[in-house]
Amino acid sequence: MEDIEDLLIGNGATPRFPLPAAVVVGTKKTNRIHNQLSSSSVPGTQTIFIKTFGCSHNQSDSEYMAGQLSAFGYSFTDNPDQADLWLINTCTVKSPSQSAMDTIITKGKSSNKPLVVAGCVPQGSRDLKELEGISVVGVQQIDRVVEVVEETLKGHQVRLLTRKKLPALDLPKVRKNKFVEILPINVGCLGACTYCKTKHARGHLGSYTIDSLVARVRSVISDGVREIWLSSEDTGAYGRDIGVNLPTLLNALVAELPADASTMLRIGMTNPPYILEHLKEIAEILRHPCVYSFLHVPVQSGSDTILSAMNREYTVSEFRTVVDTLTELVPEMQIATDIICGFPGETDEDFVQTVNLIEEYKFSQVHISQFYPRPGTPAARMKKVPSNVVKRRSRELTTVFESFTPYAGMEGRLERIWITDIASDGIHLVGHTKGFIQVLVLAPEYILGTSAMVKITSVGRWSVFGEVIETINHVSDNKAPNKVVPNQDLPSFCCNGAKTGGCSKEPESCACGNDSCCGQSTLDKSDNSRGVVVPQNQSKINFIGWVLGKRKHLHLHKRVECELASGSVNEQEGSTRKLDFMDKALLGGISMSILTIIVLVLALTLRVNWSQ
Repeated sequence: MEDIEDLLIGNGATPRFPLPAAVVVGTKKTNRIHNQLSSSSVPGTQTIFIKTFGCSHNQSDSEYMAGQLSAFGYSFTDNPDQADLWLINTCTVKSPSQSAMDTIITKGKSSNKPLVVAGCVPQGSRDLKELEGISVVGVQQIDRVVEVVEETLKGHQVRLLTRKKLPALDLPKVRKNKFVEILPINVGCLGACTYCKTKHARGHLGSYTIDSLVARVRSVISDGVREIWLSSEDTGAYGRDIGVNLPTLLNALVAELPADASTMLRIGMTNPPYILEHLKEIAEILRHPCVYSFLHVPVQSGSDTILSAMNREYTVSEFRTVVDTLTELVPEMQIATDIICGFPGETDEDFVQTVNLIEEYKFSQVHISQFYPRPGTPAARMKKVPSNVVKRRSRELTTVFESFTPYAGMEGRLERIWITDIASDGIHLVGHTKGFIQVLVLAPEYILGTSAMVKITSVGRWSVFGEVIETINHVSDNKAPNKVVPNQDLPSFCCNGAKTGGCSKEPESCACGNDSCCGQSTLDKSDNSRGVVVPQNQSKINFIGWVLGKRKHLHLHKRVECELASGSVNEQEGSTRKLDFMDKALLGGISMSILTIIVLVLALTLRVNWSQ
């Protein structure tokens, strides 16, 4: 453990892991809970509350940390008050996410909870006052989270931040969704965007080898995974540090996917500069039956002047080349993009160019973010656009984006979808088309993990609704462990409570162009996110709810779509919505019929017995 920067021993307990002589040892006052835990608890028997902020890469890191802790005997809870320790995995991209981290740390300290903070915030800003007296683990030290947790429970403060080789991909993992594997293909990037804080944490590009990624794909397919999401700070830059490229990797991964397309691959976010030279090869891969025809390509601004100030290393024309080529060569192609409103120096003319770009392409998904100056970045020192102007531009662009009807014309079509989760309304299952368009269906829970043919019955702004015609490739129940990392947000794209159709309100979207990144959430889930179509595994669908839902299918579409877009659907714990009057009447009629049959059978039985 030579890379432990600081270990403060508070009660003289002997560490479970041997400490090297070079480690600096000091003294720390321990609270009552630390003393109780260290004196009376066996390591590996405690309960942990895990909270994750940010991108899919962070989500994968949390799943890996949970897997290792689970392998050592630790259990998890979604109730922070019942936990013996809080593990907080942080995001540094935008101020709201870091503010939410500060809030949860303050609450944990006031509750005398042992805390471990992981992720990009401590890695990129290790001297933050909020992290004083707290154990931290860096983004490349997640394979040692068990050590950090055990020492923290004993009352020690541990700091593991020194960079080393990439964590192994074959570590134990507890997936939030057993059907979805989030697979990091590289960390860091080659860019130097003037606004980006993530580079301070994730560092320069570091790519996993093709062999290690292929081995991981083989392993997760055998576990019953039905979607593999490639995650990266910049997918297009993959392999440039080890002498390979993205098309080579993708072809190797696609070769491992089942021929019946029972498992789908989703390519992660890529910035324009590093995909330009591979557009035709990427298009060919996106056409493959086992690959979603979807790509997240952030543009950030429609003005070359602003792109230059951002140091984005491409022009609007080059972005157009990416979009035009892929949409021409790939049927059903869907492209998501990001916009930063109010970057320092942005004039009204620059903003108009951005609006015109979005209006021209009418992207179905646009992640709109106001500019957040991050400490230590060049953009933080630039002259800011007045906040009222930034907010006005954000609202204006949101209005433009929400005026689009991207799924018009889909009604009545037959589509194959892959169903992997439950919507947070607790009623619909969530599937995706080949173009990764979100389809909500009313169906029993046992078809999760299958592919199905559906008829699109209606369309909404953020998603479409379908009726299952037939299922394909049913999944065996024993192929994947049904474990859930509690109380974590799983953004589909760039927001907390992301909606397939786009994110358009702060603080849901990211400013970094990071893959699926930067949602904000708080301990009590009292966030203001509008989209709530994020699949949540904790909701369950019962049979009666499904039967009644089928009867109301068409009637519900408009209402559910509105609620999902506005954020008015609340998460439910294993329950269905309250039944309306007609549902109660229907159930009452069924109950009376059953009761009548029972009475008649009993009467007939008694009569026969009496006659004998």
